[in-house]
Amino acid sequence: MIDLPPVISAYFAADKRDPDAVADCFTDDALVTDEKKQHRGKAAIRAWKAESSSAYTYTTEPFDIKSENGRTVVTSHLVGDFPGSPIDLRYFFRLDGGKIAELEIKL
Repeated sequence: MIDLPPVISAYFAADKRDPDAVADCFTDDALVTDEKKQHRGKAAIRAWKAESSSAYTYTTEPFDIKSENGRTVVTSHLVGDFPGSPIDLRYFFRLDGGKIAELEIKL
């Protein structure tokens, strides 16, 4: 188990089960980039997470953390019923005041 900053830990804990809790991890004007699509603001982030969580069944397990260019990079192992499973994804977080200001998810 790796030691994640509290808000990143809360994001992964809420990831599959609670789009509202995911959105609460972000600043009001936060930006999420996932699958080459951008989602700005808590309402858009909540909708993105609700849609992506209902499309597939999956589990995610963060296993590596590092700092890179002012961002916290977490690598997580995803297993589920989506094409290409299992896969390792990198989550690039930029934090601001204990919240997530930006998240980019990449292969």
